[in-house]
Amino acid sequence: MNNFCMGEADLLDKIRQQFDSAPYPRAPLEKSPKDDPNDLYIHNLVTAFYLRDQKVIDTQGKVILDAGCGSGYKSLILAEANIGAKVVGVDISSESIKLAEQRLKHHGFDNAEFIVASIEELPSLGYQFDYINCDEMLYLFPDPAIALKSMQSVLKPNGIIRSNLHSSIQRTNFFRAQKMFRMMGLLDENPEDLEIEIVVETMQALKDNVLLKAQTWDAKYTAQENKQEILMNHLFQGDKGYTITNLFEALRSSELEFISMVNWREWDFRDLFKDGDNLPVFLGMSLPDLSIEDRLQMYELIHPIHRLLDFWCGHPQQSQTFVPFMEWNDVDWQTAKVYLHPQLNTSQFRQDLINSVTGCGILSLNNYLSTHKQVITLDSSMSTCLLPLLDAPQTMLSLVERWKQFRPVDPVTLQPIEHGKAFQLVQNTVKSLESLDYLMLELQA
Repeated sequence: MNNFCMGEADLLDKIRQQFDSAPYPRAPLEKSPKDDPNDLYIHNLVTAFYLRDQKVIDTQGKVILDAGCGSGYKSLILAEANIGAKVVGVDISSESIKLAEQRLKHHGFDNAEFIVASIEELPSLGYQFDYINCDEMLYLFPDPAIALKSMQSVLKPNGIIRSNLHSSIQRTNFFRAQKMFRMMGLLDENPEDLEIEIVVETMQALKDNVLLKAQTWDAKYTAQENKQEILMNHLFQGDKGYTITNLFEALRSSELEFISMVNWREWDFRDLFKDGDNLPVFLGMSLPDLSIEDRLQMYELIHPIHRLLDFWCGHPQQSQTFVPFMEWNDVDWQTAKVYLHPQLNTSQFRQDLINSVTGCGILSLNNYLSTHKQVITLDSSMSTCLLPLLDAPQTMLSLVERWKQFRPVDPVTLQPIEHGKAFQLVQNTVKSLESLDYLMLELQA
């Protein structure tokens, strides 16, 4: 609290009151993230660490901080996604902390601890964290660098932080709505049922073609059913927006290094053009020289669809020590180890994989993890290669030998399949599945 002036302290107290009266998120206690593989994928430490280091880590014994944990639903996702890890949740709302404790106990997680504390009080907790999740909170600070510096101080040297800021460009319409309702006095104190009713009455009374209504309102909203949506958008205390430039400035000020956007597949500048491989000449020539910051900024200026500037960062690391698999030679590939992403290792996926093999059918992988838009399928011959990955990582050679046992004969020549041809077929599939997040590759020493 020391870095807050009187006005900022008053705002913090309003934010605390808002979340005490309406803890967020309002997910039912019994709701489980087990059926949401994409959320589990994002919150699995394996994902972020592999993206940065091309190494597959073990989550056993890791210590995770959920900073601004709210009612604990993200804490539950972190616990479900990271078997054997300890989850520590902190929040300024005591009512939210009570719900978070109940939630984790309800779902059988006893290796979790919840503390009423501000982000600035993190150094006093006595923990050093492998991973910090700070979701939907950083934009509430008068200066995001304040929170980032506090988290940086309790992050292990090789640790990773996931956090996000509201986009000032994408969310500009809601900021207009907040300013209007602030002028009406609805944000002078903690907004409650009366203020929500006034918002609903006001928005419903506007003509449908009035821009504020068209851009921020759903005709189905009611004060009873959509309280959370209205509080977190039209009546959100302390809400602020930022740009990509602001994000990178905050990281530099906090001595943190940008790793990646969490939804990095949705920030590809080339995807904005009709032919991403044939950009206008000027852009095609200049794009390779642009920094990551500039590429992201250009994307947001052209196509501001992301409410959150959602990112991973960490302490500055030494220069990249691994060789990207795109640069591996034949010897590297011979001994490379292949892992199945842990979010695919479920009883349902195992059974469907077996059914694909035994029934010579096509398996749609989007049913289990869909971080991309295209439909991803696998035929039975390649499905058989994935079966042993359910039990343990495998070398490329072992996967190729398994495929050769399944398909020993070239279907065209009816001669024994050549090892080189079999290796290339499996290699192409593994490369494709790695690029789509289903598999991970490690170069063996």
